[in-house]
Amino acid sequence: MGIAADYLGMSLRIDDVDHENLDYFAHCAEHRFHLQRCDDCSLLRYPPTTACPWCASPNASWAPVEGRGTVHSYTEVHHAIQPQFRPFTPYLVLLVELDTQAGQPSAHEALRVVGNLVTPDGQLAPPELVARVGIGSRMRMVFTDVGEGIALPQWTLDEAGAQPAAPWRYPG
Repeated sequence: MGIAADYLGMSLRIDDVDHENLDYFAHCAEHRFHLQRCDDCSLLRYPPTTACPWCASPNASWAPVEGRGTVHSYTEVHHAIQPQFRPFTPYLVLLVELDTQAGQPSAHEALRVVGNLVTPDGQLAPPELVARVGIGSRMRMVFTDVGEGIALPQWTLDEAGAQPAAPWRYPG
């Protein structure tokens, strides 16, 4: 049975044939972050796939992963294409490099997870929080419940972590 939900007026759907994503979002719905670990080379991977991107093995198990890391890159959206996002501009879409498996399998292919910048309660971040986050900011994962059996993994500032004095931000 697939999953259907709504996030800020946008329809989300995961069909029955998409077993990897159904399993991934089942963990997220329980506010637990799990990723596939290859049973052969032991590397974690994101996003969920049918085979390991490094050794091509189809064998994997779900493993709990701590949702903490550092902003590797980001996009700051000022012109929302979806009308439902316009009241929240500017907002950030973050690429966070997880502390787990840092630098593996190489520094260029580290484990990185995408998500929106949100407040600790899972709401899209206000402009004053957007202005505080940049490359190097320490983040922790939170979940935004969007429907029965589905929650989105998102990112908020890790207030307990050591933050850079001035995270790098794109000019302008």
